[in-house]
Amino acid sequence: MRPIVGLVLLAGVAVATVQKPFSTPSFEAEENGYQFDWPIRKVAVIGAGPSGMIAYRELTEAGLEVRVFERDSVPGGNWHYTDEVPLDAPVPNVPCPIADFVPSVLSASVDLPHSEEFEDDGKIRRDHRGPKPIWESLTSNTPSPLQQFAQWPWPAGTQWELTHYQARNYVRSYASYLNINSNDENPAVAYNTRVELVEKRINQAGQEQGWRLWLRSLVPTKSNTYRATWWAEDFDAVVVAVGRYNAPSMPSIPGLEEWVQRFPDLVRHARQYRRPEAYANQTVLLVGASVSGSEISRDLNRHVRKIYQSFRPDNNNTTHLALENSLRWIPKNTTFVGEIDRFLPIPEGSPIQSGLVELKNDTMLAGIDSVILATGFRYSFPFLPQYYDGATYEPHNGSATTVLPFLPMDGSHIRDLYLDLFYFWDPTLAFLGVPLGAQSFTNLDYMPVALAKVWANKAKLPNAQTMWALHEKTVEERGGYGKYVMFWGPQRSVAMFTYLIGWLNEAAAKYGGKQVDPLPKYFEEIDRYWNIALYGGPLQLTGPKEDHAMLASLGIVPRDGADQGRNDVLCYDDEW
Repeated sequence: MRPIVGLVLLAGVAVATVQKPFSTPSFEAEENGYQFDWPIRKVAVIGAGPSGMIAYRELTEAGLEVRVFERDSVPGGNWHYTDEVPLDAPVPNVPCPIADFVPSVLSASVDLPHSEEFEDDGKIRRDHRGPKPIWESLTSNTPSPLQQFAQWPWPAGTQWELTHYQARNYVRSYASYLNINSNDENPAVAYNTRVELVEKRINQAGQEQGWRLWLRSLVPTKSNTYRATWWAEDFDAVVVAVGRYNAPSMPSIPGLEEWVQRFPDLVRHARQYRRPEAYANQTVLLVGASVSGSEISRDLNRHVRKIYQSFRPDNNNTTHLALENSLRWIPKNTTFVGEIDRFLPIPEGSPIQSGLVELKNDTMLAGIDSVILATGFRYSFPFLPQYYDGATYEPHNGSATTVLPFLPMDGSHIRDLYLDLFYFWDPTLAFLGVPLGAQSFTNLDYMPVALAKVWANKAKLPNAQTMWALHEKTVEERGGYGKYVMFWGPQRSVAMFTYLIGWLNEAAAKYGGKQVDPLPKYFEEIDRYWNIALYGGPLQLTGPKEDHAMLASLGIVPRDGADQGRNDVLCYDDEW
């Protein structure tokens, strides 16, 4: 294939739930609100998962022209299980701007559109479509009454726990209702199409005006042969709806890189896990004990000889889900071990079973057949390289040459998002589905409506400085920038939904347009009983100190903040 050029990246460096009378000072003087520099008529949506689908619905209903770009062959986002697994996660982690994929952008000397055919053994196609990180037996960790589109309720009597096949069929049925399924041939949706680059356009007067998307489709022509086509399209606004689970995080543990290189099929990230039978009668080292780590442990338990489950104490002082929630899920015959210090070198020609793993408490683990690293994901947006801290970038002609970075290179969070939605220095760029600990389907009843109303001039934003000030106040309340600055949890979720409902309905009364329904009366009650049934008790929100007694009972000694500066910020905590 033609050499790819054009991108140069250098790695650098609790809200109350009681509803108060709705009053937002930033909206009282609307003449001082945010003024868009160009009219918004045409919008790009990146991703056709649940967030992208609802964004399409709301934006089109608001009268905007919408194009959806989905790298996979079907809609549904993560709810597309395949036996095909993602590519091996690199160790050490690559820079976050290319942690999901390396953008394929042609030289400026190549006229677009441009097509090429080539043979592929499957690696390029897998990289392009990105197989999803779900396993065959996975079920929903949200009950069906809270995991549904308000316009498309589940049939009466649907069980609360859903298989991923049920979730897949449900989401695709709604895509068909919207006429955007992969077999609907709707020209507004481009499947098998990956967004390689998003740049701010410069008009003939030298002013910023809208966005240009650089795109690549990949379609099969015959067995093991594909046609790649590159082209570009212009838009007034962009919605990023690609989810949080595309870029795996591998911990910076000495010796791990050598083990991965020597035994790539035996040392893998949890996103490649599919079935427990592949580990029958093995001794498995499972690193991480958060959501996927605990669920995979349960899935493996009846099939393996032994599980060593390694995790480290949580030393983060900001509000988040307690480790205890997921530990309740892990079977009692699992052998808990502490944090790993290093993977010792294995002599050339020796099997993995001869290897030793040393823990921080000097214990040695031996006889390990496989290692699964349930160590989380990073926020990665390869099509926005210019917005990463410490990255250098070469823009195309006709594109903005200076930007304000808002993406940390460690991929732990996103800065500068007003309401965790609008990029407040230019709110023609927005992100859906990025908060942690939020009911994602309930979120979709409000966030996409806010996008559509603001961009259709049916609701007003504060000016950029006010949005920044309000955002900084929120950051302070959440404990500062870091991994959990985007964590909502039950109380913050209700507070955010209550705010959005008041703002959007006040805007509808003033400017016209649809109103949104309040939270269902059963929302908090169902959520509470579901968590009791699933985890054996209500979800616990905590900082590290509350977990220490429980961890000590397992023989795992807290480190009192030691090593908090390690680069593997998501290590042992997967949030999936």
